[in-house]
Amino acid sequence: MHVRYLLVMAVVLLYPTYASAMVGSTRQAAAVALLQERIAGTYVVKLRDDISASRFLAETQALNRNAQNVQYTYDRGSFQGFSSKLTVEEVQRLRRDSRVESVEPQMVMQVAGEQVNPPNWGLTRISQRALDLTKPYVYPDTAGEGVDVWVIDTGIQTNHTDFEGRAIFAKSFIADEAETDLHGHGTHVAGTVASKTYGVAKKARVFGVKALNAQGLGTNADVIASIQYVVQNGRPGKTVVNMSLGGDKSAIVDAAVSAAVDAGIAFIVAAGNESVDACDGSPSGNSKAFAVAASDRTDTQATFSNYGMCVKAYAPGVAINSLWVGQNNLARSISGTSMASPHVAGVAALYLAAGNINSVERLYKALVDSATPGAAKGSSPNTPNRLIYSLPS
Repeated sequence: MHVRYLLVMAVVLLYPTYASAMVGSTRQAAAVALLQERIAGTYVVKLRDDISASRFLAETQALNRNAQNVQYTYDRGSFQGFSSKLTVEEVQRLRRDSRVESVEPQMVMQVAGEQVNPPNWGLTRISQRALDLTKPYVYPDTAGEGVDVWVIDTGIQTNHTDFEGRAIFAKSFIADEAETDLHGHGTHVAGTVASKTYGVAKKARVFGVKALNAQGLGTNADVIASIQYVVQNGRPGKTVVNMSLGGDKSAIVDAAVSAAVDAGIAFIVAAGNESVDACDGSPSGNSKAFAVAASDRTDTQATFSNYGMCVKAYAPGVAINSLWVGQNNLARSISGTSMASPHVAGVAALYLAAGNINSVERLYKALVDSATPGAAKGSSPNTPNRLIYSLPS
């Protein structure tokens, strides 16, 4: 058992405030509008599970003339489909095709956070049953060793010294951007999962999959491609995915997550920051994902946090200090369910490293059973009131 007293690293702000995806930012709204304009007329198509996406595209005459418009082919695991630019007539034709399960317009998905600047406290809280932030962070000796946490986000600045060489940039689905984190959100999330100073699982590896751009924006097509990439390259039973992102309800995004979970990959996701029911968004509303709401340093439900029966647990999400981009030794504090989710992803890595959990269902059950019941103050109605706990039962 390790006992670790938290060191507070100086917080250096080198980026303008829009870089932390502050809600209501004029610049962020303009970036969303620009991305919406770019993806107009593009769709994500989900085929029946028994239909091969590659064969469907080869056989479907309606799309052959526009083969160059197919952006992604989704063919990993049981999730089969594609994303493409389509005419109205092509969309109607596909919706009549018995092999097609659903067709959705591409939509914007994004990170969310609010800039703040206090000391760290989250690690201490998740290793104590009672609220006492003066105590040390306690975690198992294995510290997540042998487990991979894949962070689908804005990328990771892997050369940050606090990662100790355990961060890998795996793949980018954002064209015309460098294969690093140009925003900061993904690096912050990955730091909460596995960095030396701020990480929950201090020996786990983190893999960055870039699905969101420098403004913290991406599309459902990019996110689904990222999920498929993890299914192809992850290790069932030793892989956890953190998705601190979300968007409007999407049956296709939910289907992609469900297929990945069925393939043995655990998904820890942010509940969302709109103060609404988490069931109304994706992936937070997917019952096969582990959705996390945010609490503050007094164990009170965060004012911004989504809530409801789709939430599985609370975790610290207000004023969380973690790594930041720029120089290779920076940190910053931000708030959001985006910050709560990686606490749970890190705890999931701790549990998997113990070696006695062999399925996603058992992992989720262990997280729920070990959580501290009744800890959250002001918990919204129908929201499971349990705070994540770092030591397995």
